[in-house]
Amino acid sequence: MARVTLVDVFKHRITQKYLQRSGIHHAVTVAGYAYDLALEASVSPDLATKSALLHDMGHYEWYLDGKWDYEEYRKHDIHAIKGAERAHKLLIRLGEDRLVAKEVSLAVLLHTDSYLPFSLSGKRTSLQDVVAEADRKDEQPNGLHHYNKMSPSSAIKNLSVLDKKITDYYENNIEAE
Repeated sequence: MARVTLVDVFKHRITQKYLQRSGIHHAVTVAGYAYDLALEASVSPDLATKSALLHDMGHYEWYLDGKWDYEEYRKHDIHAIKGAERAHKLLIRLGEDRLVAKEVSLAVLLHTDSYLPFSLSGKRTSLQDVVAEADRKDEQPNGLHHYNKMSPSSAIKNLSVLDKKITDYYENNIEAE
């Protein structure tokens, strides 16, 4: 089975719809961080980058009296839950392996504990830790990291570079075994 690439994932209409809300720049930047962190943690860079790219696809905008209200958003946030479902459905539609889709979906679900009444510290898998850390690396106060801009064409260029690194990683590791 051919690998579903990051570019394949990014170009899908569902991804386009939801990354417009959460920020293309943030998603692509976090995917880049996830690649590096995955190598350090001996985690699959394919799973880590897909999870990172899709980690915020459950976001929505929370306005109060016509103005963005970050505090209200944080109080009522369930983006990880919605994002996990969307990521799973998207990957299955793209023909991704079902176990990969499940692992990615769980990493999206557990990349934050902001919606939980308890901390996930020490309870995540290595993949989930990588995605959570990659997300933290790009955070800015009051959610401003979601408003940095990146054109879709720049995103595709950056994701193509990541796809090449992932392909090279697996080709080199198979040869080394």
